[in-house]
Amino acid sequence: MHPDPRPLVLSLTGITKRFGPLTANDRIDLDVRAGEIVALLGENGAGKTTLMSILFGHYVADEGTVNVAGTGGQLAPLPGGSAEAALEAGIGMVHQHFALAENLTGFENIVLGTQSLWSTRLKRREARARVERLIEESGLAADLDVPVARLSVGEQQRIEILKALYRDVRVLILDEPTAVLTPQEADGLAATVRRLAGRGLAVIFISHKLHEVLALCERVVVLRGGAKVADRPTAGADRATLAELMVGRAIPARERPPTTPGASVLELRAASVGKPGQRDRLEAADLVLRAGEIVGIAGVSGNGQGALAALVAGLAAARSGEVTIAGAPAGEADPAGRIAAGVGRIPEDRHRDGTIGALSVAENYVLETVSEAGNQAFGFLRRAGIRARTGEAIRAYDIRCPGPDAAIRALSGGNMQKVVLARVLERAPRLILAHQPTRGLDIGATTEVHRRLIAARGRGAGVLLISEDLDELFALSDRIAVVHAGHLSPAMVAEGLDVRTVGLMMAGHMPGEAA
Repeated sequence: MHPDPRPLVLSLTGITKRFGPLTANDRIDLDVRAGEIVALLGENGAGKTTLMSILFGHYVADEGTVNVAGTGGQLAPLPGGSAEAALEAGIGMVHQHFALAENLTGFENIVLGTQSLWSTRLKRREARARVERLIEESGLAADLDVPVARLSVGEQQRIEILKALYRDVRVLILDEPTAVLTPQEADGLAATVRRLAGRGLAVIFISHKLHEVLALCERVVVLRGGAKVADRPTAGADRATLAELMVGRAIPARERPPTTPGASVLELRAASVGKPGQRDRLEAADLVLRAGEIVGIAGVSGNGQGALAALVAGLAAARSGEVTIAGAPAGEADPAGRIAAGVGRIPEDRHRDGTIGALSVAENYVLETVSEAGNQAFGFLRRAGIRARTGEAIRAYDIRCPGPDAAIRALSGGNMQKVVLARVLERAPRLILAHQPTRGLDIGATTEVHRRLIAARGRGAGVLLISEDLDELFALSDRIAVVHAGHLSPAMVAEGLDVRTVGLMMAGHMPGEAA
């Protein structure tokens, strides 16, 4: 094998980072060359975020060095703990959750921090010309003159990348960059990344979507338990191989046995939620979900999924129309009533809405049923019984934690999600609202969540699956509906659909146009 002639632009050597007794990064080496697209893979808690935080100056390594090539091409040490130094050294990062000022225009966001927004007309003209050149060279088309809040998610991401390119980055870190994009937008992003790499930009690509990694990246680095366990070309690799490297074991194939749907567990008839004109609203939606089926809801974030989830969970009342759960009217805002009616909710944000970080695993496990007789008597918690039942759930759901009394905020995202799953599914609800149930989870945790949802479907629960991951929707759903700008399409049999058609509907094209 011939050595790669491209110059090194980044070299991490022996990077070690400890948080108390936990070693988050254990002597990690990583080299990246100009024009190279490298995937960084690993389970939740494998050390990816810590390593990138060290590179971007948010953390300081306990051991090891970071060397970055300067404008002359020579590697030089990067001072630790300074995001400003990382930016000056040519390292840029586009986070999964964008860091844009929504009241400013795209152009203002791109140049923000590089000069005063009240600079002379000449300086603004020069900056504008430079941004337009970057757009032409990169293919990152975006409207520069409207507030970012009015741009699509895909356009906002382009603004984020242009912001990095405007600062002359030589290494660009993309963290889950396709998580909120339509398939067409993801294809466009991949073409852009290839174009930028062809001009010499080094790209570190962090993703849980292994098919994207194999299609886009030329090399993959895998972390497991804080250590680097693989560094290999993607040529000749497949998803199963990468998944096994990430989790250290073979991932079983997902099976979705046939089912015969039963009676309706949820019906929406011309149901509207939210104020007319607001972005995340629902307008005159019709939907039927039956026992023993999974209905998936596809859509780009902010198009009405939040309003739909709030309505089903009882966090919002219907502005008009009818909502029934298991045949009973349920249009009012009543979260406790929904729980009593047999609705189980896996919320979109496990940190903000699904758990209370200061409480223990056991306290979070009984959070929604704390008033039931088995959990309290005469106003006092039955802590021994709660701990015992939580211990059983920890074993049944393979929750990696010290025990029932551990603070839930100390758990990884995947294990925190398993606590939420156990809390919901062990009550055997008749209706399960699964809102982004695997967002940010690695392939091992995702496989377990999917297995549990399919098992709930098998025992007769109706599952409303709201997800921006089309692979997930097609793998789990019996029928799929698409929400765009507050309007919900009819639910269509999943086997009769394809990813391209659903992606076009997510962008606002009707089925006739998509065809």
